[in-house]
Amino acid sequence: MNTYAVNIWASRYFWWHLAMADLRSRWRRSFLGMSWSMIQPLGLTVILAIVFSKMFHTDITSYAPYIFSGVIFWEFVVSTLTSGSLSFVQAEPYIKQCRNPLAIYPLRIILSSLVILMLASVPLLIWTLVVMPHNFGWSWLAILTLYPIAGLLAWPLAAIMAYIGTRFRDLPHALGLILQVLWFVSPVYFEEQMFRRGGLGILIDYNPVYHLLQIMRAPLLQGTWPTLTNYLFAFASIFLFGLIAILIGRRSEKKVIFYL
Repeated sequence: MNTYAVNIWASRYFWWHLAMADLRSRWRRSFLGMSWSMIQPLGLTVILAIVFSKMFHTDITSYAPYIFSGVIFWEFVVSTLTSGSLSFVQAEPYIKQCRNPLAIYPLRIILSSLVILMLASVPLLIWTLVVMPHNFGWSWLAILTLYPIAGLLAWPLAAIMAYIGTRFRDLPHALGLILQVLWFVSPVYFEEQMFRRGGLGILIDYNPVYHLLQIMRAPLLQGTWPTLTNYLFAFASIFLFGLIAILIGRRSEKKVIFYL
Protein backbone atom coordinates (compact mmCIF):
# COMPACT_ATOMS: atom_id res chain seq x y z
CA MET A 1 0.00 0.00 0.00
CA ASN A 2 2.83 2.39 0.79
CA THR A 3 4.38 1.82 -2.63
CA TYR A 4 1.00 2.29 -4.29
CA ALA A 5 0.43 5.60 -2.47
CA VAL A 6 3.93 6.76 -3.40
CA ASN A 7 3.22 5.99 -7.05
CA ILE A 8 0.01 8.00 -6.91
CA TRP A 9 1.91 10.96 -5.51
CA ALA A 10 4.70 10.52 -8.05
CA SER A 11 2.18 10.85 -10.88
CA ARG A 12 0.51 13.91 -9.34
CA TYR A 13 1.35 16.20 -12.27
CA PHE A 14 -0.31 13.76 -14.64
CA TRP A 15 -3.63 13.35 -12.80
CA TRP A 16 -3.77 17.05 -11.96
CA HIS A 17 -3.30 17.86 -15.64
CA LEU A 18 -6.11 15.43 -16.56
CA ALA A 19 -8.46 17.05 -14.03
CA MET A 20 -7.72 20.55 -15.32
CA ALA A 21 -8.11 19.34 -18.91
CA ASP A 22 -11.58 18.03 -18.00
CA LEU A 23 -12.54 21.46 -16.67
CA ARG A 24 -11.18 23.26 -19.73
CA SER A 25 -13.05 20.95 -22.11
CA ARG A 26 -16.24 21.39 -20.07
CA TRP A 27 -16.28 25.16 -20.64
CA ARG A 28 -14.44 25.38 -23.95
CA ARG A 29 -16.01 27.89 -26.39
CA SER A 30 -18.56 28.89 -23.75
CA PHE A 31 -19.20 32.61 -23.40
CA LEU A 32 -19.97 32.42 -19.66
CA GLY A 33 -17.46 29.64 -18.98
CA MET A 34 -17.19 28.51 -15.37
CA SER A 35 -20.07 30.82 -14.43
CA TRP A 36 -22.41 28.08 -15.65
CA SER A 37 -21.47 26.00 -12.61
CA MET A 38 -23.12 28.73 -10.52
CA ILE A 39 -25.94 29.77 -12.87
CA GLN A 40 -27.39 26.29 -13.46
CA PRO A 41 -27.96 25.31 -9.80
CA LEU A 42 -29.08 28.84 -9.00
CA GLY A 43 -31.75 28.76 -11.72
CA LEU A 44 -32.94 25.29 -10.69
CA THR A 45 -33.10 26.40 -7.06
CA VAL A 46 -35.31 29.39 -7.85
CA ILE A 47 -37.81 27.18 -9.69
CA LEU A 48 -37.86 24.42 -7.06
CA ALA A 49 -38.02 26.85 -4.15
CA ILE A 50 -41.08 28.59 -5.60
CA VAL A 51 -42.87 25.29 -6.29
CA PHE A 52 -41.96 23.52 -3.04
CA SER A 53 -42.63 26.55 -0.83
CA LYS A 54 -46.18 26.64 -2.23
CA MET A 55 -46.65 22.87 -1.88
CA PHE A 56 -45.32 22.60 1.67
CA HIS A 57 -46.35 26.08 2.87
CA THR A 58 -42.84 27.05 3.92
CA ASP A 59 -40.99 30.36 3.90
CA ILE A 60 -39.17 30.63 0.58
CA THR A 61 -36.36 32.77 2.02
CA SER A 62 -35.28 30.00 4.39
CA TYR A 63 -36.24 27.09 2.15
CA ALA A 64 -34.34 28.30 -0.92
CA PRO A 65 -30.85 27.97 0.67
CA TYR A 66 -31.87 24.51 1.89
CA ILE A 67 -32.71 23.47 -1.67
CA PHE A 68 -29.65 25.25 -3.10
CA SER A 69 -27.29 23.29 -0.85
CA GLY A 70 -29.06 20.06 -1.82
CA VAL A 71 -28.89 20.85 -5.53
CA ILE A 72 -25.15 21.54 -5.67
CA PHE A 73 -24.21 18.62 -3.42
CA TRP A 74 -26.44 16.17 -5.25
CA GLU A 75 -24.90 17.24 -8.55
CA PHE A 76 -21.52 16.40 -7.02
CA VAL A 77 -22.75 12.94 -5.95
CA VAL A 78 -24.26 12.16 -9.34
CA SER A 79 -21.26 13.38 -11.34
CA THR A 80 -18.69 11.52 -9.24
CA LEU A 81 -20.54 8.19 -9.32
CA THR A 82 -21.68 8.21 -12.95
CA SER A 83 -18.46 9.66 -14.34
CA GLY A 84 -16.44 7.53 -11.95
CA SER A 85 -18.03 4.36 -13.32
CA LEU A 86 -16.64 5.30 -16.75
CA SER A 87 -13.27 6.61 -15.59
CA PHE A 88 -11.30 3.52 -16.66
CA VAL A 89 -13.16 3.23 -19.96
CA GLN A 90 -12.50 6.88 -20.80
CA ALA A 91 -8.85 6.54 -19.78
CA GLU A 92 -8.30 3.42 -21.92
CA PRO A 93 -5.52 4.98 -24.08
CA TYR A 94 -3.57 6.05 -20.98
CA ILE A 95 -4.06 2.71 -19.22
CA LYS A 96 -2.79 0.78 -22.23
CA GLN A 97 0.30 2.97 -22.62
CA CYS A 98 1.26 3.91 -19.05
CA ARG A 99 1.68 1.88 -15.89
CA ASN A 100 0.26 4.46 -13.51
CA PRO A 101 -1.88 3.40 -10.53
CA LEU A 102 -5.46 3.03 -11.73
CA ALA A 103 -6.72 4.95 -8.70
CA ILE A 104 -5.59 8.20 -10.32
CA TYR A 105 -8.34 8.02 -12.94
CA PRO A 106 -11.26 8.17 -10.47
CA LEU A 107 -9.24 10.81 -8.59
CA ARG A 108 -9.21 12.88 -11.77
CA ILE A 109 -13.03 12.86 -11.74
CA ILE A 110 -13.21 13.78 -8.06
CA LEU A 111 -10.89 16.77 -8.41
CA SER A 112 -12.81 18.34 -11.27
CA SER A 113 -16.14 17.71 -9.50
CA LEU A 114 -14.81 19.28 -6.30
CA VAL A 115 -13.79 22.42 -8.19
CA ILE A 116 -17.31 22.68 -9.61
CA LEU A 117 -18.81 22.11 -6.14
CA MET A 118 -16.67 24.89 -4.66
CA LEU A 119 -17.62 27.30 -7.44
CA ALA A 120 -21.31 26.48 -7.00
CA SER A 121 -20.98 27.12 -3.25
CA VAL A 122 -20.09 30.78 -3.80
CA PRO A 123 -23.62 32.01 -4.67
CA LEU A 124 -24.99 29.79 -1.87
CA LEU A 125 -22.79 31.56 0.68
CA ILE A 126 -23.74 34.98 -0.67
CA TRP A 127 -27.45 34.16 -0.79
CA THR A 128 -27.45 32.81 2.78
CA LEU A 129 -25.49 35.81 4.02
CA VAL A 130 -28.11 38.12 2.53
CA VAL A 131 -31.27 36.33 3.72
CA MET A 132 -29.88 34.89 6.99
CA PRO A 133 -27.14 37.28 8.15
CA HIS A 134 -27.78 36.31 11.80
CA ASN A 135 -26.34 32.83 11.09
CA PHE A 136 -22.95 34.16 10.06
CA GLY A 137 -20.21 33.31 12.54
CA TRP A 138 -17.23 31.13 13.31
CA SER A 139 -19.26 28.01 12.58
CA TRP A 140 -19.02 28.85 8.86
CA LEU A 141 -15.42 27.64 9.00
CA ALA A 142 -16.85 24.12 9.22
CA ILE A 143 -17.93 24.41 5.59
CA LEU A 144 -14.27 24.27 4.58
CA THR A 145 -14.07 20.75 6.01
CA LEU A 146 -16.83 19.55 3.69
CA TYR A 147 -14.70 19.57 0.54
CA PRO A 148 -11.83 17.31 1.69
CA ILE A 149 -14.27 14.98 3.46
CA ALA A 150 -16.53 14.77 0.40
CA GLY A 151 -13.49 14.14 -1.80
CA LEU A 152 -12.12 11.41 0.46
CA LEU A 153 -15.49 9.66 0.50
CA ALA A 154 -16.21 10.08 -3.21
CA TRP A 155 -12.79 8.80 -4.33
CA PRO A 156 -13.16 5.18 -3.12
CA LEU A 157 -16.81 5.16 -4.22
CA ALA A 158 -15.82 6.29 -7.72
CA ALA A 159 -13.02 3.71 -7.78
CA ILE A 160 -15.45 0.92 -6.83
CA MET A 161 -17.82 2.06 -9.56
CA ALA A 162 -14.91 2.17 -12.04
CA TYR A 163 -13.89 -1.43 -11.39
CA ILE A 164 -17.48 -2.65 -11.66
CA GLY A 165 -18.28 -0.41 -14.63
CA THR A 166 -15.32 -1.70 -16.63
CA ARG A 167 -16.53 -5.28 -16.26
CA PHE A 168 -20.26 -4.55 -16.53
CA ARG A 169 -20.93 -1.74 -19.00
CA ASP A 170 -24.60 -1.51 -17.96
CA LEU A 171 -23.61 0.03 -14.62
CA PRO A 172 -23.86 3.71 -15.71
CA HIS A 173 -27.44 3.05 -16.82
CA ALA A 174 -28.29 1.21 -13.61
CA LEU A 175 -26.80 4.03 -11.55
CA GLY A 176 -29.50 6.34 -12.91
CA LEU A 177 -32.14 4.21 -11.19
CA ILE A 178 -30.06 3.67 -8.03
CA LEU A 179 -29.36 7.39 -7.61
CA GLN A 180 -32.99 8.24 -8.19
CA VAL A 181 -33.94 5.94 -5.31
CA LEU A 182 -31.20 7.43 -3.13
CA TRP A 183 -32.51 10.90 -3.95
CA PHE A 184 -35.97 9.98 -2.63
CA VAL A 185 -34.63 8.55 0.62
CA SER A 186 -32.26 11.47 1.29
CA PRO A 187 -33.09 14.98 2.56
CA VAL A 188 -31.77 16.62 -0.59
CA TYR A 189 -34.81 18.75 -1.36
CA PHE A 190 -37.26 17.47 1.29
CA GLU A 191 -36.73 18.60 4.87
CA GLU A 192 -35.49 16.25 7.58
CA GLN A 193 -38.68 16.67 9.63
CA MET A 194 -40.76 15.13 6.83
CA PHE A 195 -38.83 11.86 7.16
CA ARG A 196 -38.97 11.80 10.95
CA ARG A 197 -42.70 12.58 11.10
CA GLY A 198 -43.29 9.66 8.76
CA GLY A 199 -41.31 7.28 10.97
CA LEU A 200 -38.43 7.16 8.49
CA GLY A 201 -35.72 8.55 10.74
CA ILE A 202 -33.48 5.59 9.91
CA LEU A 203 -33.14 6.97 6.36
CA ILE A 204 -31.64 10.09 7.90
CA ASP A 205 -29.51 8.75 10.75
CA TYR A 206 -27.68 6.15 8.62
CA ASN A 207 -27.45 8.11 5.38
CA PRO A 208 -23.97 9.45 4.47
CA VAL A 209 -25.56 12.06 2.18
CA TYR A 210 -27.44 13.54 5.13
CA HIS A 211 -24.37 13.79 7.36
CA LEU A 212 -22.29 15.43 4.62
CA LEU A 213 -25.09 17.87 3.87
CA GLN A 214 -25.29 18.74 7.56
CA ILE A 215 -21.65 19.83 7.52
CA MET A 216 -22.77 22.51 5.06
CA ARG A 217 -26.30 23.18 6.27
CA ALA A 218 -25.76 23.38 10.03
CA PRO A 219 -23.50 26.48 9.82
CA LEU A 220 -25.44 28.15 7.00
CA LEU A 221 -29.04 27.49 7.97
CA GLN A 222 -28.78 27.16 11.75
CA GLY A 223 -25.63 29.07 12.63
CA THR A 224 -24.26 26.07 14.54
CA TRP A 225 -21.33 23.70 14.17
CA PRO A 226 -22.00 20.27 12.66
CA THR A 227 -22.37 17.61 15.32
CA LEU A 228 -19.70 15.10 16.25
CA THR A 229 -22.03 12.40 14.91
CA ASN A 230 -21.96 14.03 11.47
CA TYR A 231 -18.17 13.87 11.36
CA LEU A 232 -17.89 10.39 12.90
CA PHE A 233 -20.35 8.97 10.38
CA ALA A 234 -18.54 10.68 7.51
CA PHE A 235 -15.13 9.33 8.56
CA ALA A 236 -16.57 5.87 9.23
CA SER A 237 -17.98 5.89 5.69
CA ILE A 238 -14.60 6.94 4.31
CA PHE A 239 -12.90 4.08 6.15
CA LEU A 240 -15.50 1.50 5.08
CA PHE A 241 -15.63 2.41 1.39
CA GLY A 242 -11.87 2.97 1.31
CA LEU A 243 -11.30 -0.56 2.64
CA ILE A 244 -13.71 -2.00 0.06
CA ALA A 245 -11.99 -0.08 -2.75
CA ILE A 246 -8.57 -1.36 -1.65
CA LEU A 247 -9.75 -4.97 -1.52
CA ILE A 248 -11.41 -4.74 -4.93
CA GLY A 249 -8.38 -2.97 -6.38
CA ARG A 250 -5.94 -5.61 -5.16
CA ARG A 251 -8.01 -8.32 -6.77
CA SER A 252 -9.05 -6.59 -9.99
CA GLU A 253 -6.48 -3.95 -10.96
CA LYS A 254 -4.42 -6.30 -13.14
CA LYS A 255 -7.56 -7.60 -14.87
CA VAL A 256 -8.88 -4.18 -15.95
CA ILE A 257 -6.69 -4.11 -19.06
CA PHE A 258 -8.37 -7.29 -20.34
CA TYR A 259 -11.86 -5.89 -19.90
CA LEU A 260 -10.95 -2.76 -21.85
